[in-house]
Amino acid sequence: MRNKHYFVIALIVISFMAIAAQLNAQQQQSTPPCPMQPQHTSEHDTAAMNHRGDQAMGFSQTATTHHFRLSKEGGSIEVEANNVQDTASRDQIRAHLRHIATLFAAGNFDIPMFVHDQTPPGVPMMRQLKDAISYKFEETERGGRVLINTKDTNASAAVHEFLRFQIKEHHTGDPLDAPSN
Repeated sequence: MRNKHYFVIALIVISFMAIAAQLNAQQQQSTPPCPMQPQHTSEHDTAAMNHRGDQAMGFSQTATTHHFRLSKEGGSIEVEANNVQDTASRDQIRAHLRHIATLFAAGNFDIPMFVHDQTPPGVPMMRQLKDAISYKFEETERGGRVLINTKDTNASAAVHEFLRFQIKEHHTGDPLDAPSN
């Protein structure tokens, strides 16, 4: 008898949930769009990107800071642990960036494609001109950087396109133009 009561209660709860879901869907259809929708979408996209970044890079995106710097002949990808005592993040950053330098030199951009859930601008040309671009890893006090250099103007333009995309996606606030010197 007790099981019958639980079953009936479960059916009632499920029915109410179905009705509530249907009413919610109808309300959303008749409600004008939220003026903050682009911000909500952007925040959701950033959270999803950070989650994929945590998975792909092996360290917390919120415990670290990314910078993407443009230079006349390429640029750099820099990542550092926010806390100087966070040696675990520092070491994970260094391992990741060493790996990135090797992958990018081979024309493999699978990690940024996974993190951003798309092919970042510049990647097709960077793959095509991979032999004209060098990638060098360097350690920093709290992480590391990958220096990207090329003398090829098409490759440099592709690297800049890639780095600008990263600046915008990661909301780093880094300059979108290379210094003129």
